[in-house]
Amino acid sequence: MRIIAGSAKGKTLISPPDLRTRPTSDRAREGLFSSLVSEFSSFAGIHFLDLFAGSGAVGVEALSRGAALVHAVESDRDMGNVTIGNFKLVKAPLGRFQVFHTTSAKFLDSALASESGKYDIIFMDPPYELSNEDIFELLEAIRGHDLLQPHGIIAVERKSKGSPFLWPAGMAEFKVRSYGPGSIFYGGYSASVLP
Repeated sequence: MRIIAGSAKGKTLISPPDLRTRPTSDRAREGLFSSLVSEFSSFAGIHFLDLFAGSGAVGVEALSRGAALVHAVESDRDMGNVTIGNFKLVKAPLGRFQVFHTTSAKFLDSALASESGKYDIIFMDPPYELSNEDIFELLEAIRGHDLLQPHGIIAVERKSKGSPFLWPAGMAEFKVRSYGPGSIFYGGYSASVLP
């Protein structure tokens, strides 16, 4: 796995030591960032949250591309150390990063999630075995704690052939892009709730 673009382009990421995580493939990561760049034009000033960081590849890519703030949440401490090592590959980043060793649900319910302001982009790549009900609860926590900018984007990576998850009231799915075994579902606040 390599960093695709930005100040650390081409650097090789530290791989997870075992099969505890399923890193987002380079192809899916490229597709994700292509979609996000088409929405935001630039990552300058972006606040980015990676809720299931694993190796940190997605958050590191955001930092390399100029995000102002990247928060990465990883409950496994050993994997969190891999995440930190990968963030350090981005020398003199324009923004700052922080890795949180906790579960996604606990992070969303804590003051840590809101103390730096709302996020422009929230990426979720949970284990495929995480239930759709759990995904729904995380999305509800994001909405309930008002953690997403009004025109922000949530991107959720799930198994392509799995059953679809539901978005909470006030949120809607915008599009789906598939990359082999995985698909990325893009959504955010529905037009009906935006000012």
